[in-house]
Amino acid sequence: MKAKAVAKAPRLWVTTLLFASTALAALILVPLYGMLIGYQWYQWLAFAVIGALCGLSITAGYHRLWSHRTYEAHWSLRLFYALFGAAALQNSALIWCSGHRRHHRHCDDNDRDPYSAKRGFWFSHIGWMLRDYPSGVENFDNAKDLQRDKIVMLQHKHYIALTLAINLGLPLLLGWLTGDILGMLLLAGVLRIVVNHHTTFFINSLAHIWGHRPYTDENTARDNGLLALFTFGEGYHNYHHIFQTDYRNGIRWYHWDPTKWLIKVCSWLGLTRNLKKVSAMRVQHAMLSMQFKHAEKKLQQSNYRERWRHHIEREAQVFSAALTEWKQLQQQRYERTRAQFITKWEKATSRTRVKELEYSLKMQRKRLGIMMEQFHLCPTQTS
Repeated sequence: MKAKAVAKAPRLWVTTLLFASTALAALILVPLYGMLIGYQWYQWLAFAVIGALCGLSITAGYHRLWSHRTYEAHWSLRLFYALFGAAALQNSALIWCSGHRRHHRHCDDNDRDPYSAKRGFWFSHIGWMLRDYPSGVENFDNAKDLQRDKIVMLQHKHYIALTLAINLGLPLLLGWLTGDILGMLLLAGVLRIVVNHHTTFFINSLAHIWGHRPYTDENTARDNGLLALFTFGEGYHNYHHIFQTDYRNGIRWYHWDPTKWLIKVCSWLGLTRNLKKVSAMRVQHAMLSMQFKHAEKKLQQSNYRERWRHHIEREAQVFSAALTEWKQLQQQRYERTRAQFITKWEKATSRTRVKELEYSLKMQRKRLGIMMEQFHLCPTQTS
């Protein structure tokens, strides 16, 4: 006797119709109006500016401020995030952040991760919002802090009104001022919403499928510099998943991370404070751990593994010794701080030694990289 087919989760028709209608309008009405009437530069400017304000309100506000508490923000900046976050049409900050915290806590768990990448590209990109899946049931037990935030709760309570007011009211006002209401509504309203949606959704889908994993392979998150260009720096997703308390996603000076720059500039203006950064030693630790994993895999495939094994083992001993000393230094600094006996000279000495250890790990990464290249340069044994 055949087992009964598992019933599909109930369709969420409001969400489905919203995504379908905005996508069809962007694909058909936007280009049709452009061919028949044409758009002006100021309409494209409104599309770009409002889109950027909404995107940054999601990345800097919903994500790095409220979901992960990587910094603190003045009430005026939080109000700005709440207003333009609502305009991004991705649900209230309370619902968005609660779901995102579950994603991090249960990443890749198909039963508990709301948008698990293990369930495929379509599901993690948009499918999880089209049906009432058990993994997506709202539960705010992990968001007690957000429920105490008056601005978050004000936005949550009046989310629909705010969404309609900004997504319709602002383009209509700009259209009335410039003399082309429909053109402004199509670009700064419809097309902008669709672009905001899918650039955010790509982090849930593509950033868990396409890219590399220099910091951890414990989950599917990837670093992807190309995605970072379209997502205000969110594409450095492998780093984010292992160091989610860091206000940065792109940690190098050349990493495209406008969200990081916005938060930093706001700190100079007194709008943000207590910006959290992961120590360079922890980052080096993660990267070297991954390099050792890759080296071990290549070593197993090499015909000269016995010749290279002692080099890898020696590097592992150096790595272990550096980590041990670093932990001891951290403990010493903690104990001195608690006892309030630390002096400027001791601080300088400790910081200098930590910098030396960081440099040592960087050099070790280079040595390992050269060794791994040598695996390929050695001639293959013939039978």
